[in-house]
Amino acid sequence: MLTLDDFDYDLPAELIAQTPLKKRDQSRLLVLDHQTGAYQDRHFYNILDYLHSGDALVMNDTKVLPARLYGVKKNTQAHLEVLLLHNTTGDNWEVLMKPARRAPVGTVIDFGEGQLQCTVTQEMEHGGRMVRFDYQGIFMEILERLGEMPLPPYIKAKLDDPDRYQTVYAKEEGSAAAPTAGLHWTQDLLAQVQAKGVHLVYLTLHVGLGTFRPVSENNIEKHKMHSEFYRLTPQAAQELNDVRAQGGKIVATGTTSIRTLETIGTKFAGAIKPDSGWTDIFIKPGYQWKVVDEFITNFHLPKSTLVMLVASFTGRKNILQAYQHAIQEKYRFFSFGDAMFIK
Repeated sequence: MLTLDDFDYDLPAELIAQTPLKKRDQSRLLVLDHQTGAYQDRHFYNILDYLHSGDALVMNDTKVLPARLYGVKKNTQAHLEVLLLHNTTGDNWEVLMKPARRAPVGTVIDFGEGQLQCTVTQEMEHGGRMVRFDYQGIFMEILERLGEMPLPPYIKAKLDDPDRYQTVYAKEEGSAAAPTAGLHWTQDLLAQVQAKGVHLVYLTLHVGLGTFRPVSENNIEKHKMHSEFYRLTPQAAQELNDVRAQGGKIVATGTTSIRTLETIGTKFAGAIKPDSGWTDIFIKPGYQWKVVDEFITNFHLPKSTLVMLVASFTGRKNILQAYQHAIQEKYRFFSFGDAMFIK
């Protein structure tokens, strides 16, 4: 039985990328053959060498909300941080709150000059809360003014340009974190991909609480993933089926695209159909892949569900060896770091 420690590795802190590169597609690219374990050092713009006419490149078009809000309790002026996770109904949201112990049900939090307030309506586990927002005007416009981009906790540097934590094709608002494998794409590089005869296909998965939740069970079988909303349109499903029928490969950009496609493949016995809903799929070694043939991904945190997902495709030994090579060669890790192409 595999345990949490089987997905651990030692990462020097200086390899955690704190800022994005000046040019998105200048990131390094470690190309890994999932069957042989052989790897090769390239740059992201070399991805053109691995995508072929008739393939489909699948990307998650979710857009990150400026979802981090700082407020004070109305009665005590105690400071609270609120991270929006997803909109449930109307003005009700699931959020993460810090420090959560200061926010029992009934707590009213003000986020500035009375423009925006929320009331805690329900306590949930792991610092989660349900809240109802009250405001004058248009919620998203107020959020743009008062909210901050919710960078992961391991990024300590200030982000000068918030757009660098969005993909160039971000469209559907709703994520609490970026689908970071997509941050390497530029409009120019995507145009070159399309010119090769590769189909550009978009789906949506709104990245939620699972991104922030570490695995606490040493027996990974006991870990429960948080649900995230996904959508694959009829047009996108048709395009993927056409690619499959003609022998092309389905190449996913990032683990969020993988989780959406494999959720649908699992639901429909390997078939690709238009679908939307909530997924808590946990892809780990032993999982039988149904839809994705190859993929692009970043380097993930030790002991994370994302390392487990990649290991289920490559084998644990192959991915950990590739990570050791990346550490020796001083690749940049995590959200603003370098990428892998796994074929």
